[in-house]
Amino acid sequence: MATDLKIQNAREALKEWAGKAARPVTLMEVCGTHTMAIYRHGIPSLLPPNVHLISGPGCPVCVTSQGQVDQIMELARYPEVTIATFGDMVRVPGTISSLEAERARGADVRIVYSPHDAVELAEAIPARQVVFIGIGFETTQPTVAAAVAEARRRELRNFTVLSAGKLVPPALTALLDSGELQLDGLLCPGHVSVILGSDAYKPYAERYHMPCVVAGFEPAEVLEALVALVRQCAERRAEVENLYGTWVRPEGNRRAREMIETVFVPGPAIWRGLGPIPQSGLHVREGWSEYDAARRFAVVEGEAPEPPGCKCGDVLRGRVRPYECPLFGRICSPEHPVGACMVSTEGSCSAAYRYGRIPK
Repeated sequence: MATDLKIQNAREALKEWAGKAARPVTLMEVCGTHTMAIYRHGIPSLLPPNVHLISGPGCPVCVTSQGQVDQIMELARYPEVTIATFGDMVRVPGTISSLEAERARGADVRIVYSPHDAVELAEAIPARQVVFIGIGFETTQPTVAAAVAEARRRELRNFTVLSAGKLVPPALTALLDSGELQLDGLLCPGHVSVILGSDAYKPYAERYHMPCVVAGFEPAEVLEALVALVRQCAERRAEVENLYGTWVRPEGNRRAREMIETVFVPGPAIWRGLGPIPQSGLHVREGWSEYDAARRFAVVEGEAPEPPGCKCGDVLRGRVRPYECPLFGRICSPEHPVGACMVSTEGSCSAAYRYGRIPK
């Protein structure tokens, strides 16, 4: 009952502040977990007519470039390699294959639940080369770095990481600098912000006059964050508000960031939908190069086109909604995905398809 009351109060406050806004308000969530929560709880149906929500590049599997997916397929075809990966990556289609298809052809592909599991696997099968697919944002990369450090401590010579980690702030900057979207506020990610800290969003409030609110994932928490964003728009303010203070501190988790910096260094990365973004990827440092799968197996991330007709890249940029893709629900579904956005549990297309709600 208390939660229902919070939701009702938030809806009323949202309606009140939306009525004071000078024009329609468009807000973007940049967290795949928020995207899933928004669709699952039917948040778009609770919004006033002049408040619109669009999804951004908040799904790490989805933003992995087609070229890097093909790079993973190349690694899987090495006879001595065992691929260790999170489950979402197994069904992501590359240009001509997927890990699921490679496994059916005889490749050794194992689903793990943490990078540490991959280290344990490498120790258990010393005759195989275990490659962990290190996809993720700031949330997961400290554990990837810790796994590399643990492999060194154990003196494992058969463990490497294909570093596919990405950093959220450079992508937000690229998105806002593109000028493609008329955004009025950012619903900032809860999990990533635990690592980054809420102060990481101050440049967007100051440089772009962009309201930013860090939020949790329960429906009442999401709605309260939307109220805060619409209120800032109505009052023509642009500030960073942290509504997830139980877990997110202004300075974030410095120890976790130091762990990332021990093993990885920022460098250029290609994002699906956004293209090359400077300093947005994590590359294995020179002092740790023996754990870099790309170097050990001489595999490179090449250029690869998106699947014909797939609008996943446009969805990730907020240019189209999932249901506006001509393949959505017709050719492309979770059972037969064409694009990565339909595969990952954090993908916008997957969420829209699963919960069957069309946003405003």
